[in-house]
Amino acid sequence: MELTSKQRAQLRGLANGIDTIVQVGKDGIGENLVKQVNDALEARELVKGRVLENSMLTPREAAEELAVKARAEVVQVIGTKFVLYRQSHRKDLKDPIVLVKDRKRG
Repeated sequence: MELTSKQRAQLRGLANGIDTIVQVGKDGIGENLVKQVNDALEARELVKGRVLENSMLTPREAAEELAVKARAEVVQVIGTKFVLYRQSHRKDLKDPIVLVKDRKRG
């Protein structure tokens, strides 16, 4: 699912209020980190991460690699931080994110 610019803007706004819960360090992106991101995306849909200075990856590389491995979308990358989004499949999610619909000009 490719995000539209309006949806990306909506998610960026929502990401402002959340804490950074994922950190990519010198070990890079391993199975444990991918599992942590998957669990967090299932529970919250929106995850903010940070790339530490001792990492071999740039924030953009880390975000894109994690997005592929976790089947998520990169919402934004600013400085050392990045935001990922994936719609949750859980039915018991308290307040799922409802993305704005992009109207096609006809």
